[in-house]
Amino acid sequence: MSQHLSGMMGGLSIGGPPSPSPVGRSQTSHHHLTSGTASSSASSNGQNRLPPVLKKYMNPGLVRPPNTGLASGSSASAGYGDSQRGPLLKLAGVNVPVSSHHPSKAGSAVGSPSGKGKSGLSQHTAHGIHGPAHSTSSRALSSSMNPNAAKHPSAAASASRAMELGKYDGGLEADAEGKDVVTGEAAKILEMESAGGTIQLSLPAFQIGKPLGKGKFGRVYMARTKAPPHFIVALKCLHKAEIVQGKVEKQVRREIEIQQNLRHPNVLRLYGYFHDQKRIFLVLEFAAKGELYKQLSKVGKFDEKRSSRYIAQMADALAYLHKKHVIHRDIKPENLLIGLKGELKIADFGWSVHAPGNRRNTLCGTLDYLPPEMVEGKEHTAQVDLWALGVLCYEFVAGGPPFEDLSGHAATYRRIRNIDLHIPDSVSAEAADLITRLLRYNPEDRLPLTEVMVHPWIKRYQKKRSMGGTRES
Repeated sequence: MSQHLSGMMGGLSIGGPPSPSPVGRSQTSHHHLTSGTASSSASSNGQNRLPPVLKKYMNPGLVRPPNTGLASGSSASAGYGDSQRGPLLKLAGVNVPVSSHHPSKAGSAVGSPSGKGKSGLSQHTAHGIHGPAHSTSSRALSSSMNPNAAKHPSAAASASRAMELGKYDGGLEADAEGKDVVTGEAAKILEMESAGGTIQLSLPAFQIGKPLGKGKFGRVYMARTKAPPHFIVALKCLHKAEIVQGKVEKQVRREIEIQQNLRHPNVLRLYGYFHDQKRIFLVLEFAAKGELYKQLSKVGKFDEKRSSRYIAQMADALAYLHKKHVIHRDIKPENLLIGLKGELKIADFGWSVHAPGNRRNTLCGTLDYLPPEMVEGKEHTAQVDLWALGVLCYEFVAGGPPFEDLSGHAATYRRIRNIDLHIPDSVSAEAADLITRLLRYNPEDRLPLTEVMVHPWIKRYQKKRSMGGTRES
């Protein structure tokens, strides 16, 4: 793929892969709060039955790993061991910790696998849904792969050079051996040809390091560009045959096109992509502090200062996405990474859609985070992200999703439909106010993102500028 990387890696943050999707957790709660206008007059039998469209997408074996930071006496993690994490949503493509079942091969300890002499890689530039990412060919190049780049690398570049890549396990070659070459119409969809650009991206351009995770369609590796100033990236490999088998060629293409054209400090950057006959490679920003859910699971819940600042970042990022007519539709801790400076990064766009008309019908996402309009099979808009933000806020301060019910999906569905919300006494009144104003049955009643960012709970913990103009913690 030909790809301009001019200035794209300046101020590079560091990351990893998304995490597994959840379905079940619970928490002890008080403050019974009920909001919205959901009807609860239906019979209990009717409310316990999932609509056919919901059953189609719900996998009873799909569970989230336990939040080990919660009190040991809590029922939140009961029965949810690692052995139950296997089944994934059909279209999710999420990442789980990699097992080192591929022995290192001779000559491939730390380096760039060449694909064992298979057909050469094709290079591309992503133009995507918002037009060319770098439309001016005269833009000065300062990327790590440009020999004429600036002679004084940034602090981020210096930090990248100092980072250890770890040992490469030979997994890219091992995985490719058993995969078929994709042909026909599917191959054309996954080629994603685009014109323009002068910088060539290919596998030999990277030094491959340790595995960061393994997902449904491939692996993610830590990598460093061979050309100075040697930027650290996350290199994600997707196997075309598995994408075709999952019948998600168009969804993967859409995900790449959407993420390629996003530029926000709280959105993980996709710098470029390239492919060969069997694989697609995504060159992603590497988030240094890893997965948010792992940290949340370790501590159980976040303090309100940290939670408030995270929600402010998410509100700003979602406002940016909505301005670009992008609905994310799967905001949750598993899809968030933490950058070098502790900032959140939205890292998974598998369910995202570019919807200028702002109205969609597809049921998607994770049950705990689905809004009433989705579980009821109704048309939805960008307000689904406002609901998810409210659920995320609750999970940050309470340690679990607000509507989860261990008795089953139907009970969780019923609680979502009726806005059966209970907020613990430990949560402040200001935080509870924001949560209840986001978790409204009617999408139009949910607090707009512009008002979320000036809510008293957000303003209370907002970093203040000192007299010198720098931000205080």
